[in-house]
Amino acid sequence: MKILAVETATSLQSVALLDDRTVVEFVSEDAAGSHARRLVPIIDRLLRASGWTLASLDGLAVSIGPGSFTGLRVGLATMLGFRSTMGLPLATVPTLEGLCWNVRPADLPLCPVIRSRPGEVYWGLYRWTSAGHLERLCPERVGSVENLAQHVERPTILLGDGWEANRDHGKRLMGKHAIEAPVDKRQVSACSIGLAGLELLREGHVAGNMVTPRYVLRAEAEIVFDRHAAAQRKV
Repeated sequence: MKILAVETATSLQSVALLDDRTVVEFVSEDAAGSHARRLVPIIDRLLRASGWTLASLDGLAVSIGPGSFTGLRVGLATMLGFRSTMGLPLATVPTLEGLCWNVRPADLPLCPVIRSRPGEVYWGLYRWTSAGHLERLCPERVGSVENLAQHVERPTILLGDGWEANRDHGKRLMGKHAIEAPVDKRQVSACSIGLAGLELLREGHVAGNMVTPRYVLRAEAEIVFDRHAAAQRKV
């Protein structure tokens, strides 16, 4: 199955062409503030380099969030346009789940972390089952690193640009429970989105007509926790 995969949830925008599990072409670049201007030219360049066309494809995969509001809308709108034009099936991959495909298989739980607003990160907890399926251990969340640390109760693999940006603070809070993924496995990319999307497409899990980015809102309990933690720091 030949698929085009796009990842625009973070500033590190990437595009990949996959033939089953083989990555045929891949580009990753810093596109902060310029997703809309750069995405389609990258796709066009990769298609020409591979000798493929949109008509050559069997499917599409896109990161659906959480992440950058602008980036997600650009990526999703572009892929919806291709779907409409070519009649291709589209798989929408939750960004945090896509990150977990960087580390597969894994014996420990995984905690993908990506940047949100200043002082906050998006995160979730997952594990790979013995059957090779990704299981979600808790809902996707957004909040402070302190709040995240409260939920990491055993050795857990951490990865993502949100972890990279807060690693020193996170390691102080989590201690021996913080197990870092290899450096080359920490960033979400279109390759991992493509692998996750490939499985969804093969299982018939395709996006319907009403598709919107996946935004994660803060739970009231987490807001109260962070207010309490901030008050304690001022004492």
